[in-house]
Amino acid sequence: MDKSRQKQLTLWLKAQRYLAKRWLNLSVILGTGSALAILLQAYCLAELLQLALIDHHPLSQLYPWLAMLMGCFILRAVLHYLREKVGVKAGEVLRIAIRQVIVDRLETLGPVWVASRPVGSWTTLLHEQIEKMHDYYARYLPQMTLAAVIPLLILITLYPINWAAATILLLTAPLIPLFMAMVGMGAADANRRNFAALARLSGDFLDRLRGLDTLRLFNRRQPEEQAIAETSEQFRLRTMEVLRIAFLSSAVLEFFASVSIAIVAVYYGFSYLGVFHFGSYHGTVTLFAGFIALILAPEFFQPLRDLGSFYHAKAQAAGAADEIEAFLSQTEKLLPTLPEQPTLLPRGTALTIEARDWIIYSIEGVHLVGPLNFRLDVGQRVAIVGPSGSGKSTLLNALLGFLPYKGSLLINGHELNTLIRQDWLERVSWVGQHPRLLSCSVAENISAQGTLSQEALQTIVEQTGIDEFIDRLAQGLATEVSEESTNLSVGQAQRIAVARALAKQGDLLLLDEPTASLDRHHEQRVMQSLQMASHQQMTVMVTHQLDQLTNWPVIMVMEAGKIVQTGDYTTLAAEAGLFQRMISHRSGEIE
Repeated sequence: MDKSRQKQLTLWLKAQRYLAKRWLNLSVILGTGSALAILLQAYCLAELLQLALIDHHPLSQLYPWLAMLMGCFILRAVLHYLREKVGVKAGEVLRIAIRQVIVDRLETLGPVWVASRPVGSWTTLLHEQIEKMHDYYARYLPQMTLAAVIPLLILITLYPINWAAATILLLTAPLIPLFMAMVGMGAADANRRNFAALARLSGDFLDRLRGLDTLRLFNRRQPEEQAIAETSEQFRLRTMEVLRIAFLSSAVLEFFASVSIAIVAVYYGFSYLGVFHFGSYHGTVTLFAGFIALILAPEFFQPLRDLGSFYHAKAQAAGAADEIEAFLSQTEKLLPTLPEQPTLLPRGTALTIEARDWIIYSIEGVHLVGPLNFRLDVGQRVAIVGPSGSGKSTLLNALLGFLPYKGSLLINGHELNTLIRQDWLERVSWVGQHPRLLSCSVAENISAQGTLSQEALQTIVEQTGIDEFIDRLAQGLATEVSEESTNLSVGQAQRIAVARALAKQGDLLLLDEPTASLDRHHEQRVMQSLQMASHQQMTVMVTHQLDQLTNWPVIMVMEAGKIVQTGDYTTLAAEAGLFQRMISHRSGEIE
């Protein structure tokens, strides 16, 4: 990572602090208050020693100073506790805010773009990398201000007492940030490489875990184990590199801080021996002046040492921010242009859809499908068939509004890209090939808002075949669906997804291979329920089950991203073309 990139990332990280500005300012105020308590504590302790050892005051006269000293101890502990709590809150607020920005960006880009990267890499981005930014905002950023404020307060305190000791601290202080910067120059780059290795490890491991059955089937277990072992070893080496830099920076800080404090101690030692006769404004160096300087000398360097110990947090944050900032910058240009006056479709109106020279592109601008020309009237039922890769699922994703296009796609006479996406999606029911269920009960998955009556819910359960397995679940419809639906079979999850689409009662029903994960018996049962539901609104279904389409009035046949045939089953079956060849091919497979 070059210096310009590091500077860019540092500016980006600092720019995000406005999200938790109140908490960061409060952390600095509490740190400054703790510094003032340290000054008062040092003054009380030095005065106690001066009064007791030099002036020989009786113990009764020292009680007020002892009480004040104890109060300083308690005050410092309270302020330190509050500062830690406030710092954690600042880091939490920043993490939540940045994570929300990324999630909102992914939601805007849509599931098609999200699916272009492995799930493991998104997990690393949203969890690991954002978590690594916590210490930067909770500790490092407030400490940057305190590292300047606290030494300045100590110098202001020491100069009226002994200018020589204060000057020694002033001259040696720049050595620490200088060498800290020199040691830490490669830390951000090491962290960036570490995060890249972690993202590769997470993505590769999750992908291989999901394809475990396929790997076993093709006897690829040992090569994949070796690949994971090599990736893990790379991650281990990157992690050790980061730790080595962190320990080196801490050692440098401790060395120069110790040398500076030793110089102050040597100065006072020779002053008390009568060798040095400078530094004091009153001719001789008092015990009070020596003690307060020696007490404050470690405290003078402590903010810089803390900053150094937190310096690896800056390097971690810069490494984590590299991909986050790059993701936000790269996707900024991919965001759809919002219309100045978005259109809101009136509720309760039936839908018509018309495509005119409609060309569908990927998020990156690659031509996928089209040009297409068709019209879907109110309540029309359309089946889309074609070989794999012909663009059927792409067409559905574009109808959902997740892909950019050129030409025209009119919804009730309004361009799709001028509609408010959330409003449009609320009017669409959708079932995909790989359904995703929510981590809640089966009943809540079917009727998320609980708007269905018990009778209507039971009817949908029976229509979709859920009643055949629901009694075997521990709590029936109240059974909680686990993460990734691991307590359900793929077919059971698919039937719940179909039931959810039917329960929504949208104005447009989009079905992308809705029976792909079902056996023949359940496929027929679910298709019967979908046949019934398809008469209640406009329905567009992508399928390979050609024998289920005899009652569908319109069938569109797609090939190489274009519609090559349109008609009903009887017409297309008798017409020489792709549909007839598909029927013949499927009949041959069944025989």
